Amino acid sequence: MSLPVLQWGFLALALLLANLPWLSQRCFLILQCDSKSMWVRLLEWFVLYFVVGGIALLLEDRTMGSIYPQAWEFYAVTLALFMVFAFPGFIYRHGR
Repeated sequence: MSLPVLQWGFLALALLLANLPWLSQRCFLILQCDSKSMWVRLLEWFVLYFVVGGIALLLEDRTMGSIYPQAWEFYAVTLALFMVFAFPGFIYRHGR
């Protein structure tokens, strides 16, 4: 696959995973929950942030050959970006 296809595919996957806790009634995509509280959704969202980060590290290692070391600022910006990605699902669930 070419690099632009991987980049756009990764962004689409990150957008999907950021919204998944608010669009799904299942806890951590496995367990059926009668009612998910806001805290469970936030915990699930935070875990999915690390899943997306792991996928990003894997893609960077596979495409570039090594992983560039990052400082805390990078992770703060990616967390904020993941929050922005989750906005449509959050509004869908709590904006009624």
